[in-house]
Amino acid sequence: MDNAGYTTLTRQSGLLDEMQVIANNIANASTTGYRREGVIFSEFVAALDPGEPSLSMATANVRDTRMEQGAVTQTGGTFDFAIEGDGFFMIEGPMGPMLTRAGSFTPNAAGELVTPDGYRLLDGGGAPIFVPPDARSVAVAADGTISADGDPVSDLGLYLPADPLDIRHRDGVRFEVPGGAQPMFEGAVILQGFLEKSNVDPVGEIARMIEIQRAYEMGQAFLEKEDERIRSVTRTLGG
Repeated sequence: MDNAGYTTLTRQSGLLDEMQVIANNIANASTTGYRREGVIFSEFVAALDPGEPSLSMATANVRDTRMEQGAVTQTGGTFDFAIEGDGFFMIEGPMGPMLTRAGSFTPNAAGELVTPDGYRLLDGGGAPIFVPPDARSVAVAADGTISADGDPVSDLGLYLPADPLDIRHRDGVRFEVPGGAQPMFEGAVILQGFLEKSNVDPVGEIARMIEIQRAYEMGQAFLEKEDERIRSVTRTLGG
């Protein structure tokens, strides 16, 4: 197979990866706090023997997570929180702290705020947030201060990765920060009784999916024509 064939095959593989990413975006269009993903294509050029042209291949092995603000909707839930602006909530994951924009929490049996799957929410100092179980009312100020019956008891910590590029998508709503995260003290507002929706635009994703499908079909047609050309040359030379 010549350079054109290798290039097209690697491109087709990347398009399939992008199609899977888009399908996942559409599936999570209604997931609270989900962040849309994309695929970054790059070119890999390999040198061949002297006098031979270089071999160029496309790769799509880097996922790009888009951090645009999602729409905020009111739920009225005491422990539903949305962030307006930058920053993430920090939760205690199984392999260490993780960041998230999904702000739906509930108190566990010990009075600690946890995610729906049981991960504890952390405050500005990295400690679990405790809310007295007998509190008649719980209020959260715009700066994250948590008050129970009018008395401050904790705070909702907001964090940013120490390196903005050092953030890894763990799943739809959680991120790992290998280089660590640092508290954020200004630039965002916390809303109690609200949740942030996914930042996926379903119509835009479907339009992109159609573009990818057409691009894949064009590549497939090229490979079929190239295969027929090689077969024709082989038959001619063999005859």
